[in-house]
Amino acid sequence: MTALIQVRELYKFFDSREGSAPTLKAVTFDVEPGEFVCVMGPSGSGKTSLLHILSGLDAPSGGSVTLAGKNLKQLSEAERTLLRRTTVGYVFQFFNLLPNLSVLENVGLPLAIQGERPSASQAQLKSLLERFGLAGKEESFPHQLSGGEMQRVSIARALAGGQPLLLCDEPTGNLSQKAGLEVMQTLRAVCDQDKKTVLLVTHNPRDATFADRVLFLVDGELDTDHALRGPALKVEQIHEALAALHI
Repeated sequence: MTALIQVRELYKFFDSREGSAPTLKAVTFDVEPGEFVCVMGPSGSGKTSLLHILSGLDAPSGGSVTLAGKNLKQLSEAERTLLRRTTVGYVFQFFNLLPNLSVLENVGLPLAIQGERPSASQAQLKSLLERFGLAGKEESFPHQLSGGEMQRVSIARALAGGQPLLLCDEPTGNLSQKAGLEVMQTLRAVCDQDKKTVLLVTHNPRDATFADRVLFLVDGELDTDHALRGPALKVEQIHEALAALHI
């Protein structure tokens, strides 16, 4: 099976007053189709930078990323945009819903960008919302929803375009414990039932237990000695690994 994501010797440098500092250092890993992978690390460890590079939103300073069989370095900006549009769905910490659009319109955005008429997809979108416990919320606006509801809308939006990969950047970081648990259960179901590939970055040990595999990013470097593999990971296992890494 060909990996959906292949990362090889990835580096990212940022310039500061003190000089050029590496944010990511020689990061190498694969993500297989249908796998749920979590990358854990503290704030500032390079998690978000990694996601931006994997999706082609940012360019690495060195190394390579192959997404769905295509080396991002060899693509033009327009080709990267098209690949991102057809391959990647995003779930963000702060939802990134458009405040002046209804729930139904927000979820339908990926289809609208792909050129599909909204009326042609309404039944599909309403079914998606019903699945995530949002039936009756179609005409609501984001400010009328709870945090958990807004995040479920963003997951529905990430699925609406049919992309095989979900990139999730701290998706429970702005939610209560209960709402965050519901969001993680939803993401696990998306992986199991829809056969989507999920790459989650988080610093939350509970969230990491939903993954098939947990990798640790420490000061920009991927630690391979303490990687964990599921199923049925326990929070205690995550805490033990974090303690061993002194994070």
